[in-house]
Amino acid sequence: DIHTRTAAEIFNVPIDRVDEELRRQAKAVNFGIIYGISDFGLARNTGVSRQEAARYIKEYLDAYPGVRQYMQDIVDYGIETGYVETILSRRRYLPDLRAKNKMVQSFARRMALNTPIQGSSADIIKLAMLKVVAALKERRLRSRLLLQVHDDLVLEVRKDELEETAALVKDCMESAYQLKVPLLVAMKAGSNWYDMQNWE
Repeated sequence: DIHTRTAAEIFNVPIDRVDEELRRQAKAVNFGIIYGISDFGLARNTGVSRQEAARYIKEYLDAYPGVRQYMQDIVDYGIETGYVETILSRRRYLPDLRAKNKMVQSFARRMALNTPIQGSSADIIKLAMLKVVAALKERRLRSRLLLQVHDDLVLEVRKDELEETAALVKDCMESAYQLKVPLLVAMKAGSNWYDMQNWE
């Protein structure tokens, strides 16, 4: 996966030598850099020194120059228009991208980088929720959507409807929005949230 590959690249180890700790740090790097994290923030989140964090960021951006360009394009667009957009064209206005105060400007820059990713994720999960609720109603299932947590949906499902509902939810979520890459959904089931097990 992307986090394992990133770990291999930034820590200069073979992919089969990437352990859970290296993968965890690489995951923090992957998400943190895209959202404009500083070396200080990355060091705090991963438990490495600030110098190591600065090296991770540099090596990551050197290995993936398209990421640096994407980040610059987003900020430039925000400065030019005064806003950034999600995948469904919801706008977040960021006048502070032009602020004189560098701290204020830096915070607005991080919001500009975060919005297209997190906001688009929110757009897609909301589309999925609408599809799930409509499909449950259309099939007259008694299962119901209870909760959304980030990109997870939690449903209350009768045992006799589990297989049908799981297939329906997976299809609704994976087809919520057409991207260039597939939306993949991992399913879990259990008698309570704590005891959830993978569901195929």
